[in-house]
Amino acid sequence: MSLRHAVLGLLSEGAASGYDLMKLFDVSLANVWPATQSQLYSELGKLAEAGLVRVAAEGPRGRKEYSITDEGLAELRHWVTEVEPTRVMRSDMLLRVFFLHQVDRLKARDYLRRQRELVAQHVERMEGMREYIESGEDNLSVYGRIALEYGLRLGKAQCEWAEWAEEQIR
Repeated sequence: MSLRHAVLGLLSEGAASGYDLMKLFDVSLANVWPATQSQLYSELGKLAEAGLVRVAAEGPRGRKEYSITDEGLAELRHWVTEVEPTRVMRSDMLLRVFFLHQVDRLKARDYLRRQRELVAQHVERMEGMREYIESGEDNLSVYGRIALEYGLRLGKAQCEWAEWAEEQIR
């Protein structure tokens, strides 16, 4: 997934300013594809240059509201259904697991326990998003619930794995 398509997807639901998009990002896509404010604003500029979004309104203090163009919507739809996801998984956490034999067993177990705790905290944050996501009936809420459920199930499986892995080191 690219930031470009995330922004197009959010704008497909309606016009929004960069500030509004950032807030929406934080409560919806941040667990899937995090972005900083500077990345988001930079991408909006690139999308506008490419004709995929346009400035729909300008307000005080240089506030701009963007909307998706027909070309942007066509690009989003093409990407959603016709561009196969890369599915490349890189995990520096798992890379470290391969080399846990370089530290004593207590430190290795502590590392795995810490990973479980971090994932559990992440799952807790996602659970905190549930009420917001489930409160809406718009497209982002409906499909956001599906994505949230994936993240919750994956996180719970990661917690179980970390607990199991810790027990493997005696």
